[in-house]
Amino acid sequence: MESNRVEYKRELTDGFEREAIAFLNYRDGGVIYIGIDKDGSVMGVADCDAVQLAIKDRLKNNILPSCLGLFDVIHEVREDRDIIKVTLASGSEKPYYLRKYGMSEKGCFVRIGSASEPMSGRMIEDLFARRTRNSLGRMRSPQQSLNFEQLRIYYEEAGFTLGDRFAANLELLTEDGAYNYAAYLLSDRNGNSVQVAKYRGLDRYDLIDSNEYGYCSLVKTCKQVLDRLEVENRTATRITSKERIERRLWDTVALREAVINAIIHNDFTNEAVPKFEIFDDRLEITSAGSIPEGVAREEFFAGYSIPRNKILMRVFKDLHIVEYLGSGMPRILRAYPRESFIFTANFIRTVFPISQEALELERGTAIQSEAKIDLGLESGLGSGLESEISKAVLQVLINKPLQRSEIAQALGHERVSGAVNRAVKELIAKQLIEYTIPDKPNSRLQKYRLTARGKAWLNGDR
Repeated sequence: MESNRVEYKRELTDGFEREAIAFLNYRDGGVIYIGIDKDGSVMGVADCDAVQLAIKDRLKNNILPSCLGLFDVIHEVREDRDIIKVTLASGSEKPYYLRKYGMSEKGCFVRIGSASEPMSGRMIEDLFARRTRNSLGRMRSPQQSLNFEQLRIYYEEAGFTLGDRFAANLELLTEDGAYNYAAYLLSDRNGNSVQVAKYRGLDRYDLIDSNEYGYCSLVKTCKQVLDRLEVENRTATRITSKERIERRLWDTVALREAVINAIIHNDFTNEAVPKFEIFDDRLEITSAGSIPEGVAREEFFAGYSIPRNKILMRVFKDLHIVEYLGSGMPRILRAYPRESFIFTANFIRTVFPISQEALELERGTAIQSEAKIDLGLESGLGSGLESEISKAVLQVLINKPLQRSEIAQALGHERVSGAVNRAVKELIAKQLIEYTIPDKPNSRLQKYRLTARGKAWLNGDR
């Protein structure tokens, strides 16, 4: 029999669009069968091909917003008779309505039980307000003089070329041809930034470091935050007679996925931005917005993803920053339990505790170093470094030599600060790093690299 998700029609009638709109506006979508009577009797369709073409044409031309990609029209056979099955998904741009009646009570319908009923004016207003408020594609950019050189570079690195129509192709324009808010977030200069804060202790009382990343393309912001947290995610190491033991503070795969999710799925429409906070015992990642409408928590944890910002998701996927829709959550749950996620009406917070194994390794290494000093076996590397930033500089030089400005950028500094200069001088004095052009210390091409002593310091042999 008919139900909240199933509608039978003996033939294609004038009321077809009404039923289709009701399912598009319903949270679970639905199915319309043409060629089956109300009591479930199979009547069949005389000319299946013609009816299928008519259905597709009416869905494309008689319903707004466009429902392309939200329906399938399939020929089936039941009891040796031809019928047509029309499957409709729940749309993300509610309310859908009849073109000829507009967004009114005569044009908007929703499924209630086994019937399609007109929407009330209040329901129409609420759905439209929610759609406008939560769509970066429909929000007009506060600036229209936008540049996208950073985005072009990222696309070229990914093997693509942005042509003259890239703004339209990437859906960075509103219906009237102006740049939308997604374009604003991806442009070279904008007013959005992301904070990475570090506290001493377990609460927000003693702030010891805070940096903002942004005012540039959101892609660049994401990469900067990932680089900064990579520095913070230090590796604890202990070398024994049998093996080398290494542990990171946080699982690297889960951390990357959580950072990208927080940025891509953040609700930018209310001008809130993601926040990353480091404490002595944990990392907290907070993004604006709750679970998308129509997604239960079980579906959220299973990776059934409805991207809040589909334009941003498409760009990040093009650039291979994300692999495919819904892949992030299962990867996070391999390393951390569901209890790591805290949901409120307006925010989602992810809490990753610092690995106790890593802390134990660090404590053990520190005890070993103290023992060496007491026994007069100190290797000459020094009992420690004067600042956390000096340790961070060593970390960023692990993979390759860098100029002083590149070191500062990797640490999240907008320019070379006094703290960076002091750290570099200290490390050179302790012979933990060295010049790549030793005979010209002030060369504009000068870079810094780890010495064998510096590598040994990082490996815990101090």
